[in-house]
Amino acid sequence: MREFKGRVVTPGTAKAEAVVTHGGFNTLASLQKSLQFGDKTAKCNDQNNPDLYGKPLAGYALCLPQTIGSTTGGMVLYCACAMKRQPACMLFANPIDSLAAAGAILADVWLDDVTMPVVDSLGEEFLDYVKDGMMITIGEDGKVTVE
Repeated sequence: MREFKGRVVTPGTAKAEAVVTHGGFNTLASLQKSLQFGDKTAKCNDQNNPDLYGKPLAGYALCLPQTIGSTTGGMVLYCACAMKRQPACMLFANPIDSLAAAGAILADVWLDDVTMPVVDSLGEEFLDYVKDGMMITIGEDGKVTVE
């Protein structure tokens, strides 16, 4: 078991199984097809992300360095939350980008019955340590425990 401390972007607690990518997470390429065609597991459809391609994202702790891609990324993330197909939480090794932050914060503010805690600045050690299937627990203070 190991603990990491990051910055809370959107508050909340979560306990979920990890899915990990070491490449940038393209929000649009990863989630658009699932959101359009009713895949409630929100399988990753980004063929350029071999770490996540074909894996379900809804309800999992998404561990990533940063997001990449289209300026629609924030809106896609917000829509995933509105449709209840969002990751249980998002854990960024690096500081979060403005588009992902906007989508997560808007979902937190505008949606009453949806939570998706987001913690950033966890560091490269975090991504080196965490593996698919490990259990992640997030505390209100941004402490991330990986078991």
